[in-house]
Amino acid sequence: GLHFDVVPSTFEENLDKRQFPTPEHYVIENAKQKALEVLQRLTAQGTTVDLVIGCDTVVSHEGRILEKPKDEEDAFSMLTSLSNAKHDVFSGVALCFSPSNVVHVFCERTTVQFIPLDATTIREPMDKAGSYGLQGRAKAFVSAVDGCPNSVIGFPVDRFCLEVAPFLT
Repeated sequence: GLHFDVVPSTFEENLDKRQFPTPEHYVIENAKQKALEVLQRLTAQGTTVDLVIGCDTVVSHEGRILEKPKDEEDAFSMLTSLSNAKHDVFSGVALCFSPSNVVHVFCERTTVQFIPLDATTIREPMDKAGSYGLQGRAKAFVSAVDGCPNSVIGFPVDRFCLEVAPFLT
């Protein structure tokens, strides 16, 4: 079987969104920087690493990239803007192979439709892009998902398996 460790990245995720033409480019770069930071740190510690996987997820609505909210007011504002609206969820993934230094990236886009929300309904965790988690209470807000539900939750498992397979043969 596979041996793996979950190693959180210390990458600050403070890239300037204005420098990226699309949410796809932005989320892929965040995923890549997360993976490269972990790879550099583990390599510097003398740890043998074959593959580091980085992932980042953002919500895009009306031309704005929504990440984790700063506070409850920001979360309330985000969820209010998503009420009764379609929005896109982008999960960027970076596969950083060592020692070959090959970096393979991809992005999965999923469109989500919310039902109308009222102020009492909007109570969701603060640590999620767009202020909601499809695996949490927000699943009751969703009237449609066009694409990969796992991507909305935070990691596009199906697409990952397709993308990593050629590197494992």
